[in-house]
Amino acid sequence: MKLHEMKPVEGARKERNRVGRGMASGNGKTSGRGHGGQNSRSGGGVRLGFEGGQLPLFRRLPKRGFTNINRKEYAIVNVSELDRFEEGTEVTPALLLETGVVSNEKSGIKILGNGELSKKLTVKAHKFSASAIEAIESKGGTHEVI
Repeated sequence: MKLHEMKPVEGARKERNRVGRGMASGNGKTSGRGHGGQNSRSGGGVRLGFEGGQLPLFRRLPKRGFTNINRKEYAIVNVSELDRFEEGTEVTPALLLETGVVSNEKSGIKILGNGELSKKLTVKAHKFSASAIEAIESKGGTHEVI
């Protein structure tokens, strides 16, 4: 097959339906809307979620709880992920972003104590868990809350 021999498959290309163009168009008189009724009128039809008067689904479902608009979400970093840095490095949120440990800083960075740390590091972050502080300071490192 060559480029000039290519043509679309039968039924692949459908012509646009031109309504309001007279009787010969195949959509004359009522323009495909049928005879009377709500959907035949201009501006007719029902709103989103309307179920013909039946109590709509969104009203039938129970409402529970609320969403705290002031919620802070922290990017989580485990102590084991800090082991990749050199001995004595000052680990900051900027360094964690740069090295790809976290992809999005969110509201801040929280250090958790999962895993092992084998180097002395100075870690600066927004929050620390008690086990993370213990793991960092047991190797002679320091932690600083920003």
